[in-house]
Formats: sequence, structure tokens, C-alpha cells
Amino acid sequence: MNMFENAVRSKFRFSYKGLVSVEDLWDLSLEDLDSVFKQLNSKVKQANEESLLNKKSAEDEVLESKIEIVKYIVGVKLAEDEARKLAKSKREQKQKILSIMAEKQDADLQGKSLEDLQKMLDDLDG
Repeated sequence: MNMFENAVRSKFRFSYKGLVSVEDLWDLSLEDLDSVFKQLNSKVKQANEESLLNKKSAEDEVLESKIEIVKYIVGVKLAEDEARKLAKSKREQKQKILSIMAEKQDADLQGKSLEDLQKMLDDLDG
């Protein structure tokens, strides 16, 4: 079963300033998600320390699922941030190129003779 389907069907709740649902995790910042992850991870460590057996309980499986969900959401958010940074960089580079092109066109016009400029102006008028 899909981890998100399992989370919704099982009504997973995460500790963060009270209880939040899986949908609410998407609204949290990366730092907040890291805090949720640390809480879950400490619960896993406590559960492992308290048992002499390597037997997984249902609670252990729920904790592991919750951790995987948080990891997945963090991964998606990091990828989205990277994509935004790349798009911004491309926009800035494109703007820089267009600006340089405009400067070169201006320089080209400045290099033309008075007669050429007058002819170009006359062509535009009519």
C-alpha cells in the first residue's frame, strides 16, 4: 500500500505544536519538518533501547512509516527549492543577455553615419 494512502487510512498524526495531519506537514518549513523528524527518530531509539528482542511491533512500523513520510516531504521540498533557484538563475542570466544585446544594438546605431540614421528614420516614418 502507498505510504500516503496508509497514513490517511490510519489517520496518522504528528507532534508539532499539538498534533498535525499528513496534509499539514506540507505547510511546514524544512526546519519544522526536521524538528518533527527528530522527535520521531528519538521515539524509534527509545523503542529500540527498551526491547531485548528484535521484534517489530505495530507501533514500530507506524513510526517507520511516519519517518519515511517526513523524509519524502523534505526531499520534495528540497528539490522544489533547487528548481526555483535554478529558474531564478536562468531568468537573471537571460535578462543579462538581453541587456547586453540592447547595449550592442545601441552601440551599432551610434556607429552609423548621420545619413544612415536619417534614412532609417525616414523609413520608419513612411
